[in-house]
Amino acid sequence: MFAAVNSMGLFGLNAFPVDVEIAVSKGMPRFEIVGLADTAVQESRERIKSALYACGILFPTHSCVVNLAPADTRKNGSMHDLPILMAILSALGRVEVPRDAAVIGEVSLNGDVRRVNGVLPMTLMAKQRGLTTMYVPMENAKEAAVVEGMTVYGVPSAAALLAHFEGDAPLTPMGHVGLSEVPQPVVPDFSDVHGQNAAKYALELAAAGGHNALLIGPPGSGKSMLAKRMPGILPPLSFEESIETTNIHSVAGLLDAEHPLVAVRPFRSPHHTISGAGLAGGGTIPHPGEISLAHNGLLFLDELAEFDRRTLEILRQPLEDREVTISRTAGTVRYPCSIMLITAMNPCPCGYLGHPTRPCSCNQRSAAAYLNRVSGPLLDRFDLHIEAAPVSFSELSDGKPEETSAEIRKRVMAARAIQNERFKGTKITCNARITPDRLAVFCPMTDRAKQRLKSVFEKLGLSARAYDRLLKVARTSADLRGAEVITEAHIAEAVQYRTLDRKYWKQ
Repeated sequence: MFAAVNSMGLFGLNAFPVDVEIAVSKGMPRFEIVGLADTAVQESRERIKSALYACGILFPTHSCVVNLAPADTRKNGSMHDLPILMAILSALGRVEVPRDAAVIGEVSLNGDVRRVNGVLPMTLMAKQRGLTTMYVPMENAKEAAVVEGMTVYGVPSAAALLAHFEGDAPLTPMGHVGLSEVPQPVVPDFSDVHGQNAAKYALELAAAGGHNALLIGPPGSGKSMLAKRMPGILPPLSFEESIETTNIHSVAGLLDAEHPLVAVRPFRSPHHTISGAGLAGGGTIPHPGEISLAHNGLLFLDELAEFDRRTLEILRQPLEDREVTISRTAGTVRYPCSIMLITAMNPCPCGYLGHPTRPCSCNQRSAAAYLNRVSGPLLDRFDLHIEAAPVSFSELSDGKPEETSAEIRKRVMAARAIQNERFKGTKITCNARITPDRLAVFCPMTDRAKQRLKSVFEKLGLSARAYDRLLKVARTSADLRGAEVITEAHIAEAVQYRTLDRKYWKQ
């Protein structure tokens, strides 16, 4: 007896089709699984036997060989339990699984079906392969139902799926889950921050153009408070961006079963003790790191100088390429990481270098060593260097209402609308993503602006990367003011956010 059931496999973010084939023949009782199955897949034999027994079905006393095709691709995880079980029932003549359907799920010893990671990318692959129906764990049903045009059934147990195919108790398909159905979380508001008007505007500029920013200032000046309110002024996710982001969070197992679609831009804030693998991703089966989990959102690194320098250097290539490549013996995985990087740090170990009233207790050598934990090449990748000055008593106690995130967001959205129109028909999403070959087209300047930029470039000895980033910030400054052409004033504004490396790093 022979039977085959469609399933899906996953390596990193890459889903691939798996044909679960089974041959039941006369011979010595055995149950073998072949096709480069890892330990978790091999252990499914005992789970499947127990689950069948829980369904009131005795495991066949014949020779059973299961092949997971393609046989030259490694299969990992417990997602193949349910399709193997259904293939056995199909070979025994108990059920007939449609050839346009795929089955995914882990089974427990009592026959319950447990959730697995990565259901969304596997469902997208199933649709791409022309399949129309998915049988997934009940906890993953809403996640799979995000994909339009797929009929998704949530399976609570192996017995329930058996009853469905036998016609005794058909399962009800899950309705499509859209972006509008996901509740919006409460985000801290900029109105909570008193003072720091210059830093607020700089972060508004960063949000309007998708720029990376470095906040530097003494302890208690509000750097972290400002950064944590950034999600409230960022533009909403498009449905395509939401699917991309949800894909990564699905692989990482971070989705909420009730609201599986990531509907707001991610805000990730790892502790400074994080390892390189935790930041970029890794493992035998490469999992996404914090950089990729922040895809289409914001990665905030507080106390930047406290991070291990080698860990920070990992950021350099992903910030340029917008993707992380992880190579292992089993294969290579690429995770996208189109992020805004916002960081905060003190100017010295004690934190009071340059403070107007409190003296710095660090000597020149220790202060320089502290700052040099952030390398020049990494510093060059920040579009905006923002100084967070100490807040005065009068600013904290004047009782005046501060501008809300909603008001700031209106201006950000207006600037983004200009950019969306400008970049229509291209893959560019914001000013920070303008490619070098398009700078001249999208960043026209007046003659006086060109002269000012030339003077600054020669005086400060800027790198080619710094030149590009300065021009992109000037483009965003112009957009916030509704200007089509970059003027000298826009260049001057962009330049003032590239001077702190000269003040603190003496570069």
